[in-house]
Amino acid sequence: MKSPLLSLPGAVPAEGVDESVAAHYGDLFREQRALADGTGFVDLSHRGVVAVTGADRLSWLHLLLTQHVSDLPAGLATEALILSAHGHIEHALYLVDDGTTVWIHVEPGTQEALIAYLESMKFFYRVEVADRSDEFAVVFLPAGSIAEVPEGVVVRETPYGRDLFLPRAELESFAAKAGPAAGILAYEALRVEHHQPRLGFETDHRTIPHELGWIGTAVHLQKGCYRGQETVARVQNLGKPPRRLVFLHLDGSEVHLPAAGTELRVADEGPDGRKIGFITTAVRHHELGPIALALVKRNVPVDARLLADATAAAQEVVVEP
Repeated sequence: MKSPLLSLPGAVPAEGVDESVAAHYGDLFREQRALADGTGFVDLSHRGVVAVTGADRLSWLHLLLTQHVSDLPAGLATEALILSAHGHIEHALYLVDDGTTVWIHVEPGTQEALIAYLESMKFFYRVEVADRSDEFAVVFLPAGSIAEVPEGVVVRETPYGRDLFLPRAELESFAAKAGPAAGILAYEALRVEHHQPRLGFETDHRTIPHELGWIGTAVHLQKGCYRGQETVARVQNLGKPPRRLVFLHLDGSEVHLPAAGTELRVADEGPDGRKIGFITTAVRHHELGPIALALVKRNVPVDARLLADATAAAQEVVVEP
């Protein structure tokens, strides 16, 4: 479902899973600076929207998610994961309850698999699960924004900004008032700056929450059982994750950013040294220059200089080794 905002002046479509929205509107750094200053908005209308209603919605979700949501106050934003039986991350959910409905947004194209799993777990609980992606579009307003939110729109507020569950029919009229529009590349640059992992970017089929710093933010360690909980508890109490997320400052003299999946090596071992990790997301930031998130082996020294192919990289710790 292509966003109607791709018709705005200067809009350039994004690629990959974000292809239905704009990568930018002609000036990537201006758009980043606007978001950092608390102005503008980001069209995230390609994200899946799922609504859960019914008297048992919170207690039921509490049994399935990694987050403690049984008594989630109305209006309080949270995030949660759904894990496999072996503790690997399958879904990342960003949710808020409005008093009658839990509103969730997820990565583009993942809502069908999520709903199929939720439907399979309903049993006798008084809940209804619905895909509302055709009716509602997610729009992001940065922290500090004074843009007027239309009456009745559900808002998920975080320290980084507000996610609006906007009726899709109002997307164009909202954009006309809330501008300037910023593309997904500006949003991604700020996400990387804030060390925030993204499903399908920082994750693969074997990622566990500890590797990405999702313990505490999306995983509650004192709640009851859920699928994959044994792995979470075992790693938390008895071991360490095999990999860890790092933030990288990349050599700014390179013309091209290293692609996702680019292998990382310890610089002192040279370009033919052993592989110790890989780039997950690389972006150009309006102040920091080229930066990236990456997964490296846990035992890589935190002060080791790295190479992404021929690009030098200095690491900052996100997840402690």
